[in-house]
Amino acid sequence: MSKRNRLFSDTVMAFLTRLRSFRLMAAFGFLAGLPLPLSGFTLTQWLAEGPVSLGAIGLTANIGLAYTLKFLWSPVFDQSPPLLRRLGRRRGWLLTIQPLLAAAVAALALTDPHVATTPTFLAAAAIAFLSASQDVAIDAWRIESFTAEQQGPALAAYVLGYRAAMLTSGAGVIWSAGQLGWHGALFAIAALLACGIIVTLLAPEPAQPAAPPPPLRFADRVSAAVREPLREFLSRPGAWAILGYVGLFYLDEALAGKMLAPLYRHLGFDRAAVALATGPLALAATLLGYLAGGALIGRLGMRRALIATGFSQMGFMALYVPLTMLPGNHAMLYATVIAEALVQSMAVAAFVAFLSSLCALRFTATQYALLSSVAAAASHTVGGLSGFLAAAMGWTPFYIMTTFAALPSMLLMLYILRHHPPQETEP
Repeated sequence: MSKRNRLFSDTVMAFLTRLRSFRLMAAFGFLAGLPLPLSGFTLTQWLAEGPVSLGAIGLTANIGLAYTLKFLWSPVFDQSPPLLRRLGRRRGWLLTIQPLLAAAVAALALTDPHVATTPTFLAAAAIAFLSASQDVAIDAWRIESFTAEQQGPALAAYVLGYRAAMLTSGAGVIWSAGQLGWHGALFAIAALLACGIIVTLLAPEPAQPAAPPPPLRFADRVSAAVREPLREFLSRPGAWAILGYVGLFYLDEALAGKMLAPLYRHLGFDRAAVALATGPLALAATLLGYLAGGALIGRLGMRRALIATGFSQMGFMALYVPLTMLPGNHAMLYATVIAEALVQSMAVAAFVAFLSSLCALRFTATQYALLSSVAAAASHTVGGLSGFLAAAMGWTPFYIMTTFAALPSMLLMLYILRHHPPQETEP
């Protein structure tokens, strides 16, 4: 074979290998996104169709604490799995978790929350824990399988699969429940998750470090992973104000989001209308919002963009107030969901960029994990009170209150801008 032909052949083989890796990354993104709505919006929609109290529905927010606390047990996944050592650390752990995750979803499908809520809540909690654990293993596989230059495209492939999965197990399950019943729709998701075993078997195991770090006790690993990055962050001027802002950023969504499924049910919207609003319409608005948010950051600077999108989000969140007074009005439903998804994704784009800018280079992964955990804390703690508040206040006053729930975080950001000017270059 001539040198030119060999070079061409090597180039084609490299391209095909890279394409296969990105396809696997998209498949892993799909597997990561599939379980999330089953302990979130899809679960609350199922509960709202029966005699389950608003207080109990609101408490489902606490099920997702596993996603907030996963950094606590993540050091375990840097060790070889006890049962599948020969498959490697990443594939071995994934093949340990994935059958259990599919079984947990099948267990959820066997429950009936309108007869007994406890088995449903326990199954959903198991799904959240196993799903969060799968996320840790998939993130490790991604970081170790792609070079620094390939991380961006790999993450894009992951997000594409992730969003498709959330559409499938969110709006897709809600629509399918009308055709197959809730149990049939959930069994279909369990079958899809079981296919994750095939994806993992097709994925190559990343190369392990030549010299693995010395073994440490679990307490020592947690201390090394958490204490030093936290100490570095808290030594900065304005650190506590920034943490307060991060912790309060999702407060409005934590309270309002958990009650949307019961609200839609109360207003007389059927499964098809909810699936359309929260599925393709919301997805299109979300993608457009991410693009617009990125453009706004470039124009205003990161922190000013946070202020602009934050107050815009408060304004559009107020659309839920007239929606509560217009039962059965599909045009108002679609307009509210689209507008809120658009401005929320703009705000999230600026917020994620802000979190990334806060991370010291030597602690990037750990500090980002900790900051994102602080950001998610409200959704899985205070969000549990949303049902009791909605039941006590009524729908219209409740959504008036949630409209202003973002105000504390906005005031904190104004304080940060005044007393702790941003380090990044503003236009």
